[in-house]
Amino acid sequence: MQENGSVKKVNEPYLVDALSFTEAEARIIEEQTPYISGDFSVSAVKRTKITEIFKDDKGDRFYLVKVAFITIDEKTAVEKRSISQILVQAGDFKSAFENFLEGMKGSMADYEIVSISETQILDVYYAPHLAGQKPASAE
Repeated sequence: MQENGSVKKVNEPYLVDALSFTEAEARIIEEQTPYISGDFSVSAVKRTKITEIFKDDKGDRFYLVKVAFITIDEKTAVEKRSISQILVQAGDFKSAFENFLEGMKGSMADYEIVSISETQILDVYYAPHLAGQKPASAE
């Protein structure tokens, strides 16, 4: 509802940790219903390539960190890079970088940050029994 009383249609992306598209749609409806007056619908549900999420409850934004994990093929001695996408919650770009480094602290893997970009994701809904698994996104 806008200040002048008219209703404005909006599209808001959320990330939902779910086992199926049906579960993702049901969970986002359940989570959003208390905050929405009037009709609303889920316009799209799609899989993401996000492999991990680093939470920071002080942060109000979500940043996508594309990271290249570097391995060496022992037979050919050729360097291989595999790209992963990690979602990092933070208040700003600098905090996103720092939170990413903190999240990677115990890792033995060699990696290189390819990019960090702010996403349009407004919130992430975690399933307690699915922590750490690949989430689906709902829009």
